Amino acid sequence: MAEKETGQLSEAQIAVHWREEKYLHPSTKFIAQANMTDKTICDRFSLDNFPDCFKEYADLLDWYKYWDTILDTSDAPCWKWFAGGKINAAYNCVDRHLDKHKNKTAIHFVSELESERIEHITYQELYVRVNEVAALLQDFAGLKKGDTVTLHLPMTPDLPITMLACARLGIIHCEVFGGFSGRACADRIIDSKSNVLITIDGYHRGGRFIDHKKNADTAVNLAKKDGQAVDKVLVWHRYPEKYLSPTPMVEGRDYSINDLLKNYRGKRIEPVQMLAEDPLFLMYTSGTTGKPKGCQHSTGGYLAYATGTSKYVQDIHPEDVYWCMADIGWITGHSYIVYGPLALGASTVIYEGVPTYPDAGRCWRIAEELDVNIFHTAPTVIRALRKVGPDEPAKYNYHFKLMTTVGEPIEPEVWRWYYKVIGKSEAVIVDTWWQTETGGFLCSTMPATNLMKPGSAGPGLPGIHPVIYDEDGNELNAETGAAGNICIRNPWPGAFQTIWGDRDRYVSNYYARYCKNKDSKDWRDWPYLAGDAAMVAKDGYFRILGRIDDVINVSGHRLGTKEIESASLDIVEVAEAAVVPVADDMKGTVPDLYVSLKPGYEPTEELASRISEGVCEAIGKIARPRKVWIVNDMPKTRSGKIMRRILGAISNGKDIGDASTLANPEIVEEIKKKVSN
Repeated sequence: MAEKETGQLSEAQIAVHWREEKYLHPSTKFIAQANMTDKTICDRFSLDNFPDCFKEYADLLDWYKYWDTILDTSDAPCWKWFAGGKINAAYNCVDRHLDKHKNKTAIHFVSELESERIEHITYQELYVRVNEVAALLQDFAGLKKGDTVTLHLPMTPDLPITMLACARLGIIHCEVFGGFSGRACADRIIDSKSNVLITIDGYHRGGRFIDHKKNADTAVNLAKKDGQAVDKVLVWHRYPEKYLSPTPMVEGRDYSINDLLKNYRGKRIEPVQMLAEDPLFLMYTSGTTGKPKGCQHSTGGYLAYATGTSKYVQDIHPEDVYWCMADIGWITGHSYIVYGPLALGASTVIYEGVPTYPDAGRCWRIAEELDVNIFHTAPTVIRALRKVGPDEPAKYNYHFKLMTTVGEPIEPEVWRWYYKVIGKSEAVIVDTWWQTETGGFLCSTMPATNLMKPGSAGPGLPGIHPVIYDEDGNELNAETGAAGNICIRNPWPGAFQTIWGDRDRYVSNYYARYCKNKDSKDWRDWPYLAGDAAMVAKDGYFRILGRIDDVINVSGHRLGTKEIESASLDIVEVAEAAVVPVADDMKGTVPDLYVSLKPGYEPTEELASRISEGVCEAIGKIARPRKVWIVNDMPKTRSGKIMRRILGAISNGKDIGDASTLANPEIVEEIKKKVSN
């Protein structure tokens, strides 16, 4: 609501109050070895030098053919970076390292079971395995450049190997987070129009062996009902010589990749020369309309940006052992477990399980054994480790030079614990802000040239020029003391190209709000709307305050409230549903689900449990509501709109403000009483 209607600041201009934290300096030891110590880099990447400045990132890669135009704006705002250039992502992540680093470890795979030895996959072995899988995908599955394929794989080496095999052939891969349900996988199969699904029999998680294959059967059956046939399901085995899922293989549809690979031993596939603007992958993210959005990322621009930010923000050298404890099923894992580190020839760690299994010291034993020196995780993990094992890091002999935090804002107190206890007051911290859509970091301190400030993401990165607008497009600078919509003035190579199959939605969601001229081909007329609230301090550092739309950030994972509401409405008794975010010490936020029932149905604990399980089945356990509140009615405006703001205030124990203008103000006290009890 606008200020004039409520007497309060609008959602896009939130009054915020926090004390300025003291700066911390990077160590001279870190600065001495850093990839980027040139403090003039932001001058080189100024708007005066845009877009040519990004040639520095592109030159980190090997190209078959240099580009004709560094930035093609002819189809604004669908930007084409390094247009006309030819490149292959798999070649850049694997082949080009063989001359100097073939015997160097590319991937350290750590099973959740400590009884199993760590698997060290060299760049030579990665090259062999990627080629053989590419041959299988080409010859057996019949996939070719431009086709889409859905992957539903957990954190095992089979996932990056499959991704790189797809990239080698120019197949557009779409990885679905392993924890998502068969229904969520089906939605992505349907939207991406995949006719091949690649999955696994099972994996270890939290001390259990998860039957993952059953999700494939659900996904394929649901996709078929909606008109998308999956011809082949290719199944990896967690252990190559045995199939461990209790869900049987379907004859004529399901095929064991491990068995088929015996026919492709020694096969080599020449990398397909891709245009820089050709799609590399789709990454689905939740949206405000309930339907997941397929963010289409390019080959050349995306890879250049992931590589450049990996080198200069995370300070990754070929000699480093780098561990990003995210999941490859999210964009963080794509950019900063697979493509960025491997393009730089580093050793990247993939851990199958949960950080605290079998105990709170597991992470630090892994770091000690592998001599990890760069560590990358999310605030929700940091909070969990701080709660269950505050004294554990001191017991182990590891030393990080740099640590990254990503996915959600981090509280200053948690930041300080991360720095002092996990980082042993040695590591530089980069607190990064970015999104699925952006392909790579947007705001962060440069580790050797900027001072750290707890709780602050820092300035825009070189070449990234943020601005904060209110709802009317007025710029909110540090003097206003208010938050608004953070936008980026200019395009950058990592930005997604469009929403798969829905250009209009791409324009309306991300560019239309502050567009100065919808017919313009000038990038200056098309600021990118991130959808996050933020404010900027006088030092130019940005503080991100969370989403401004109805997306809930659970442990760094963005879940659309409309998806959760839609899933609950599939329960026959439910008439209305509203989801609100609730602050959580461990996960950042969790969803509270309010439902009202159709006439004739009575509220019961059994029904609430069934609604909760329905959400998990539709989306995945990560979307499980904290609580399902069955209420007699929802607080509504006179036009019938559910006032989620009031429900959110009730769930979070906050002041609900003035409810007198509601159509049914009496329901507010009734709901407050139910929740407080």
